[in-house]
Amino acid sequence: MNYSEIQDIIENCPELPIFKTNNDLRKEYYREWQKYLKHKRNVYSQIDDKSLDANMVSEANWILRNKYVSCESFGVNAKTGDICFIDFGQAYVNETGYQHFGLIMSFCKNKALVIPMTSNTVQYQKAFDDDKLEGKIHLLRIGKIPGLSKPSVLFMNDMKYINSSRIIDIKAHINTNSSLFRLIQQRMLKIMFNDTN
Repeated sequence: MNYSEIQDIIENCPELPIFKTNNDLRKEYYREWQKYLKHKRNVYSQIDDKSLDANMVSEANWILRNKYVSCESFGVNAKTGDICFIDFGQAYVNETGYQHFGLIMSFCKNKALVIPMTSNTVQYQKAFDDDKLEGKIHLLRIGKIPGLSKPSVLFMNDMKYINSSRIIDIKAHINTNSSLFRLIQQRMLKIMFNDTN
């Protein structure tokens, strides 16, 4: 993705209600975004190619969403058990960052407790379960959930509260009364309150 592609995204991106009703605000936003990108070119030139696109998309999402209290502000009505596509933003080493799927475990005051996940087969194979007792306890296989294209694994040690405005879309759901959801809750407690190194 290059500067002109990001520029095209930004020109077409403001579909939020506030931009639809206020053309002056939309124009001001676009002018400010152009100035911002001009200054960021230097920073982007220092980022490795692997992270560049994801970083730029996160920047655009932050510009559009950072003032919203929840995802409901732009028509996403997420609930506990939903698997969502989320923009986690920038991350340090060993943290989930940028755009990933995540499972919503609960809500508290417009924040969602989410567990990031991946369909990466290497991580999936490393996960602990009854068939693989030497596996990594912080990885929990949830299999192929209807609505997703591949089997997935949760990063239990990366659960976090996020502003639900980071939620981009709902992709699937795990019934909160299911044995799978109860298993995830149990593993959450184990990870949170036991030393699992």
